[in-house]
Amino acid sequence: MSESEFPVLYIICPCYNEEPVLPDSSEKLKNKLLFLKGAEKISAASKILFVDDGSKDKTWQIIQNLHENAPEVFSGISLAHNAGQQNALLAGLLAVKDRCDIAVTLDVDLQDDIEAIDMMVDKYSSESCSIVYGCRNDRASDTFFKRFTAESFYRFMNFMGVKLVFNHAEFRLMDRRALKALADFKEVNLFLRGLVPMIGLKQDCVYYERKKRLAGETKYSLSSLLNLAWQAVTSMSVMPIRSIMWIGVGMALLSVMMFIYALVSRINGIAISGWTSLMISIWFIGGLNLFSIGIIGEYIGKIYLEVKHRPRFIIDKYLDINVK
Repeated sequence: MSESEFPVLYIICPCYNEEPVLPDSSEKLKNKLLFLKGAEKISAASKILFVDDGSKDKTWQIIQNLHENAPEVFSGISLAHNAGQQNALLAGLLAVKDRCDIAVTLDVDLQDDIEAIDMMVDKYSSESCSIVYGCRNDRASDTFFKRFTAESFYRFMNFMGVKLVFNHAEFRLMDRRALKALADFKEVNLFLRGLVPMIGLKQDCVYYERKKRLAGETKYSLSSLLNLAWQAVTSMSVMPIRSIMWIGVGMALLSVMMFIYALVSRINGIAISGWTSLMISIWFIGGLNLFSIGIIGEYIGKIYLEVKHRPRFIIDKYLDINVK
């Protein structure tokens, strides 16, 4: 088989303040890339792309040094500001969609097992899969709280009509067709785990055991995870705003029942205490109205952001990668 017949692979890693972990991760990723090249599974033109998401430490300096020492292996993109993990991933994917045959995305802390990349490439090469998801085989290493909340999130999203791949995060392979299809999704409010399955094409999964973080601290606090979950729900599903109508119907039926109860009580001469039930009703209805307005406002805010057509990310610097 000639060199041109091997697929060009780009491994894309978003980075935000990853100074403690990047030196070790880059060495492991380099070894994996060289192994795949030596095994004649990918082209010699394959590379690793680090996307610096507005880091405040020496992450970009490390990326520059890696590129200077091994330009045939490492390339980099620096975003002008912290655009978030989803936009950093998208920036990397759009940058390489015309330069590669396949792209693999994963977090730079390498909790996702890079040995699974071999299986992903095999799925692409031998089974013609356009998208291959890396999925955890279990959550035994998680705390009870994290396991419960994660599994509840997937069930809740399915209930909301959003089809997610169970126990899959951002570790996936996409071929050129899938990348070009992803580029057609123009929304500002991104949730890639929900968007990628919508592409269709032939898809499959590989399973791996998630590892502990090499160094540093996770960038996902409880508040950021909750924010990601809310972004996922409001970006991918209209169920919350549609549920307001059904809540309104339920409240209307309840008010009819209360009217009948009050009317019957009046006819039978039963005194109505009034104050307690009135206060409960006022607070309940008031809270329900504010909650409903908040959900509507969230969707209106997203519409506002979409119609302004602001750029999802701005490239400040690049190493070896030209972004148009």
